[in-house]
Amino acid sequence: MMARTRTAIRINESYDLIAQGFGAGVNGPFTVVIDTSHATQSNAHISQTLSTALQQTHDVVRVTPFKPTADNKVLVATVIPREGPQAASTATLFSTLVHTVVPHNLAGSGAEGYVTGSTASYLQFSDTLTTKLPVIIAVVVATAFLLIITAFRGLWLAVKAALVNLISISAAYGIVVAVFQWGWGRSLLGVSENVPIESYVPVLMFAIVFGLSMDYEVFLLTHVKEAWDKTHKSGVSVANGLSSTGRVITCAALIMASVFTAFVASPQPVVKMLAIGLAASVVIDATIVRLLLVPAIMYLLGRYSWWLPRWLDTILPRISIE
Repeated sequence: MMARTRTAIRINESYDLIAQGFGAGVNGPFTVVIDTSHATQSNAHISQTLSTALQQTHDVVRVTPFKPTADNKVLVATVIPREGPQAASTATLFSTLVHTVVPHNLAGSGAEGYVTGSTASYLQFSDTLTTKLPVIIAVVVATAFLLIITAFRGLWLAVKAALVNLISISAAYGIVVAVFQWGWGRSLLGVSENVPIESYVPVLMFAIVFGLSMDYEVFLLTHVKEAWDKTHKSGVSVANGLSSTGRVITCAALIMASVFTAFVASPQPVVKMLAIGLAASVVIDATIVRLLLVPAIMYLLGRYSWWLPRWLDTILPRISIE
């Protein structure tokens, strides 16, 4: 374990040394590949035209000469951006190369151009996740809504469950941004500078936090529903459900928060992000949301918590929560 930690630290140090000695962009180069197998122009002309355009592109520091492959059907060059792979300007440069510089300067030549490399793959993956994240959230929230409304037969109960679960996730996102992008308390975590949030961190956090939130929600609502079926008194049902589950939810949350917090010691910033975000979200969900907001909302809703339109009741399947 210690050996792996030292290796990770050395990799981080080498990354910083390369950036200091050769510029931050050296750590995030782009590889431009030109397929000239069907080109109507010579390789020399294509290389010269595209090289000139790349060198004149904003935020490009250096472009290596295009080198042909052994069969002379592919040209390859490296583009060094001005800033590192996680900088916003590098993402903008990637988009400019893919959508503007390369296709425009190869138009009419019969050649096809591609921008690849580890940095390009990372940026493309990030764009894909950013685009799909709202869809993922919508699908998961809708599924949770259907689960609650089917199991507990309450329209406003399901709406409330979906909304308050999003509060825990939003709070976790806010804490991660405050610590790693705004610098609040980052020195306590061993982070020396602001760190961009990796694209897959919000997706992982959402999946884990929403799952835990729904677990606590179903556990609480099950006991409230049992009391409601016996008494049909809203205030009594909420109080009984809260008293019988409060300690269990609190203990479970403390255990999960302790497990997540243990990973803060990792030298990897991404692991620290997940640890802080998940630990904070579990604590917020188990205290402010699950033991305060949910009972308060249900108490204010009263018997309307269990209201379900008759037409909807007839089409929904019946699932026993037991």
